[in-house]
Amino acid sequence: DREGDLPPWYTILRVYRRLEAQGRIRGGRFVAGFAGEQYALPEAVTALRKVRRQGKTGELVSISAADPLNLVGIIAPGHRVPATPKNRILLRDGVPIAFREGSETHFLEDPSDQRWALSKALGRQPVPPAVRAYLGNRP
Repeated sequence: DREGDLPPWYTILRVYRRLEAQGRIRGGRFVAGFAGEQYALPEAVTALRKVRRQGKTGELVSISAADPLNLVGIIAPGHRVPATPKNRILLRDGVPIAFREGSETHFLEDPSDQRWALSKALGRQPVPPAVRAYLGNRP
C-alpha cells in the first residue's frame, strides 16, 4: 500500500480541526460525490468556487496514471488504473472519460465520433517548462 506509513485518521482530524479553529484551513463539503469531512486552504476554496461558477468548458487534460491526481478507482468510482508512468488517464472538465493501460485504450463513456480525437488527446503529454521556455511563442 502506498500510504502505509501515515498516522491514523483520528490523529490527522484533530490537527485539521485545530487548524480550522485557527482560521488557517476551511472545513466543509467542497467536492460533490465524496463523503466525509473535507478540508482545504482558504485560497483553494476560492479557486473551487470560481471553477464551479465558470461551468463546464470541455477542456481535455491527459495525466500519467502515476500522477498523484490519479484517483480513478481509488476514491473516485471506476476501474483502478495501475499507477505506472506509461499508463494515462484522460479527463474532461476534471472527470475521467478514458484511460490507456499498456497499449489498450478504454473509454468510460461513449466516444461516438470523437474516438480518434480522444485517443490522440490521451497520448498528449505536457511540454516540460525548460523546453517551453526554449520554444517560446513559436507556432
